[in-house]
Amino acid sequence: MNSETSYCYTDNNSCFKEMRAPEVSVILYAFSASTVLLTVFGNLVVIISFSHFRQLHTPSNLLVLSLAVADFMVGIFSMPFKLIQIIENCWYFGDTLCFIYFCISVLLTSVSVSNLVFIAIDRYIAVCDPLLYSSKITVPVIQMFIATSWAVSFLYNWVLIYFKGITFTYENVNICLGKCDVIYTETWGLVDLIATFILPCSVMVSLYIKIFIVAKRHLRIINSMSQQMVTKERNQCNMSKKSERKAAKTLGIAMAVFLLCWIPYYLCIIFDTYTRFSTPRIVFNAFTWLVFFNSGFNPIIYALFYSWFQKSFKLIMTLRICDPESSLVNLFPENH
Repeated sequence: MNSETSYCYTDNNSCFKEMRAPEVSVILYAFSASTVLLTVFGNLVVIISFSHFRQLHTPSNLLVLSLAVADFMVGIFSMPFKLIQIIENCWYFGDTLCFIYFCISVLLTSVSVSNLVFIAIDRYIAVCDPLLYSSKITVPVIQMFIATSWAVSFLYNWVLIYFKGITFTYENVNICLGKCDVIYTETWGLVDLIATFILPCSVMVSLYIKIFIVAKRHLRIINSMSQQMVTKERNQCNMSKKSERKAAKTLGIAMAVFLLCWIPYYLCIIFDTYTRFSTPRIVFNAFTWLVFFNSGFNPIIYALFYSWFQKSFKLIMTLRICDPESSLVNLFPENH
């Protein structure tokens, strides 16, 4: 390890730059670049799949598409800048980009959380009230959900900044040059914690617990009725319920991954804001990386659990989607 002191800028008030062995820096940058590419490429495949294949043009999938768009934008606009800052311990992009970066990051985080909440609501109605699902969850309703996600997230972002809920480190003359961090007031720190994490996560967890309770009850009912149903009716019923349960399970896993990625980060924020404890920088940076990884996990989850995603991925990679008739390809052959 090089013990030589280095600074972010030549200014006398510059922050210290992180000094590492060259090979360590190469590994960190390679890992970061791989994470960014995985996030961007994976979510781009999801976006193309839901946009191109007509079988995927369902109200429910519009919510997943909105989530993928938010995660894709995280990979483009947030991850590269923040990961460079974490590795170098320096912000090289100026005060204006620091402000823009923060606004975009808060917006996209809020959109992702609200999309996950609406996805949980959608799955809850699909499993718990299936007979009325098609009349309750229509394309206009989902479009309203998505518009609400983006509009409310934008409004929250504006309110947070307008009412001085945060202070940028570059506004403080006592903080060294080369940082791009924000400091929440105690009140707004609590508001942000409740509004963007505790409340939506409580709603999601409650809904998915209810979903799995109802799904188990449906399974028992189907099994008890199976002897009284003819084979064709039984197969159709089983297939429909199995499809809804699998969708709920897969999206439930996506929610669980979201919680695992974000809980450590928020615990650090809570401890640092309301106690005199200061999280070691290396620990906080690791949890920040974990937050960004969450944006790249969802396409991996889809690839592992959805055969249609695997098939659409092959069609995209082989450029067969350029065929005018490719949008009509059957991605669910097991249903026919």
